Amino acid sequence: QVQLVESGGGSVQAGGSLRLSCEVSERAYSDYAMAWFRQAPGKEREGVAAMLGNGGGINYADSVKGRFTISKDNAKGTLWLQMNDLRPDDTAMYYCASYYRGPWTTWATMASWSYWGQGTQVTVSS
Repeated sequence: QVQLVESGGGSVQAGGSLRLSCEVSERAYSDYAMAWFRQAPGKEREGVAAMLGNGGGINYADSVKGRFTISKDNAKGTLWLQMNDLRPDDTAMYYCASYYRGPWTTWATMASWSYWGQGTQVTVSS
């Protein structure tokens, strides 16, 4: 079973930055596509960014393009989300996901992913 643990959330002022991390227990980390989702109170969980196991196929939600960067280190078994120029509407619980069930065009759909972390809270104040 794949286990995912997110960290790095916190409270920041608008315009600030945070880097989220997701530690993956599975040794075959390099074979897995990975993604970041977020969910704000009263809203559905939405896809933020995703990438294939080989580092390709990177996708971002339109709302974060140019501000967020997804990356991973297969040797460390770590997925990151660098978040810059944060806005109040970025406030949400952020989750990492793995073990994708295609097609890739549905990466932003929660049902396309099998394993989820517990989430880390990001709060951006104005």
